[in-house]
Amino acid sequence: MTVTLDRAYWLGLLVSVILPVLVGLVTTRVTSAGTKAVLLLALSTANGLVVEIANPGPGFDLGTAAVLAAVSFGTGVLAHFGFWKPAGVSGKMQDSLVTAGSPRSV
Repeated sequence: MTVTLDRAYWLGLLVSVILPVLVGLVTTRVTSAGTKAVLLLALSTANGLVVEIANPGPGFDLGTAAVLAAVSFGTGVLAHFGFWKPAGVSGKMQDSLVTAGSPRSV
């Protein structure tokens, strides 16, 4: 039995690891954890769909896209709590954008 993964699956896995950083970039520290989780879930679902569409297989399979979305979400959550948050990347991303309510330095 030979198991091979196409390039689309590897790119989808890489994107899954980067998704928590993207969520931190577009949210603030006061954004609720539930909102961040829903945003990560939406991005993971989009990632799963795009990977399945990009896969050079016989056709689109919604079941495979759903599995890819679940794997993407799980990978994103694990990457956030296991790597990005302890390294301080999440906080830095949330502080990187100046929002309308935050004070500006002169």
